[in-house]
Amino acid sequence: MHLSINLLPILSQHQVSFNTDIYCLEKFMFQIDTLIAAKIVDRTMKIIGHNINVMNAQAVILGSGDIDRIGTVHEGALLAISQNRNVEISQAIASNLHGVKPGLNLPLHYHGQVVGVIGITGEPDTLSHYGELLKMTAEMIVEQANLQEQLQWQNRQTEEFISQLIHANEQDLPSLQQWALQLGIDLSVPRVAAIIELDSNNPLYQQDNQALKQVLYLLQNPVRDNLIAMTSLTQLVILKPAFLDGKQFDPELENQRINKLLKRLPANMQLSLHISLGHYFGGELGISYSYRTAKETLDIGKKLHPTKTKYLYQDYSLQVLLSGLRHHWRGNALAGPYLKLIEVDNNQQLQKTLAAYLDHMGDIQACANSLFIHRNTLRYRLDKIQTITNIDLRSFNGLLSLYLGQLIHQPST
Repeated sequence: MHLSINLLPILSQHQVSFNTDIYCLEKFMFQIDTLIAAKIVDRTMKIIGHNINVMNAQAVILGSGDIDRIGTVHEGALLAISQNRNVEISQAIASNLHGVKPGLNLPLHYHGQVVGVIGITGEPDTLSHYGELLKMTAEMIVEQANLQEQLQWQNRQTEEFISQLIHANEQDLPSLQQWALQLGIDLSVPRVAAIIELDSNNPLYQQDNQALKQVLYLLQNPVRDNLIAMTSLTQLVILKPAFLDGKQFDPELENQRINKLLKRLPANMQLSLHISLGHYFGGELGISYSYRTAKETLDIGKKLHPTKTKYLYQDYSLQVLLSGLRHHWRGNALAGPYLKLIEVDNNQQLQKTLAAYLDHMGDIQACANSLFIHRNTLRYRLDKIQTITNIDLRSFNGLLSLYLGQLIHQPST
C-alpha cells in the first residue's frame, strides 16, 4: 500500500542521515551514471507513454524524457531513498514542492542496496500497474551494466597481471601468487609464451587496434585456457598451456596450432603480422623465461627473415641463447675477433661473405655461387677476413669463434 503524504517535514527530518547514507553509497556501492540512466529511460519509455526520470543515489536526475530536468535534485526521490520505499506524489503534494510533478517514485536495488530511483510522471492511481514492471526492467539494466563493468575490470586486472608476470623476478613472486589467487588464475599450470605482432607500417593498420582485437577474439574462441594480454597497440602476448597431451611440451604440435590460427584469420582482414613461439621452462619463473625467449625469437627472426610470418624458438635457439651476451663482457671477449671485423666493415660486405661461407660449410664454389661472385673474388675477401680477425678460417676453433661472434652480433639486414 502506497501513502500520499506531505514530504517537507520528513525531508528536513532525514537530511542529516541521508547525507551520511550518500557518503556510504558513493564509497562502497555501484553507481548509476548518465549512460545507464539514458539506457533505462530509452527502454522504459518505449513500454509506456509517460515521462521517465532516473535518479542516482543522491537523487540527482541523470536521465529523463524531459531534458530540462537533468541535473536537478528530485525531492520525491530523496524520500524514496532515505526511507527505502515507493513514494506516490499526487497533484496536491506536487504543488507544494519545488520542481516536482505528480508521479510514482520507486527505489532501485542492487544486491539489497538502494542505488537510485526510477520516477514515472503522471497520476499515481493510473501508474501503479506499471511500477513494478518498470522497476524490474531498470534493475535488470543496472545489473547488466554492473556485470559488464566487473568483467571489464577483471579483464584489465588480468592484462596487468600478465604484464607483470612475464617480466617477473624472484622478488615479485609472493605478490603475484596472491594476485593470481584473487583473479582465479592457477599458476601451477605449465605454460609457454607466444607473441603476435601486427605490422604498424601496414597501410591497413588502424590506430584504434580493431584488427588486433579481432585476432584476440579468435584466440579466445573457442576457449583453450589461454592467458592473453594486449601489451601494446600492435602486440599480444599469449600464455598457452604447454602440455597439450598431458605429458610434455611438443613444439611441433604448437606449430600446427599456429598454422591453424593463421588459416582462421579472415582473408578480408589482410593482416600483416608476425608470430613467435618461445621455449617452455619449468619452475616459478618459467613463464618469464619463456616470454623472454619468445621476444628474442621475434626480434631475431624479423631481423634475419623479415618476410616470414612465423618464428619458432627451436629454429633460432642458439641465436636467442647467445643474444644475452651482446652487452656482457663474456660476450665481448668471445666475439672479440668478429668485433674487429664489424669495426672496419662499414658496408657489411665481409660480414655477409663470412655468413655465406659458414652457411655452406666452407664450400668455396657453393659460397661464391650464392654471392654471385667469382671464386677468386671470394678468396680475396676470405683472405681479408683472416687478416683483419687474425683467425685461420681452416681452423675449427677459429671458425667457431667467428661463428659465435656472428650469432652474438648479428649484422642488420
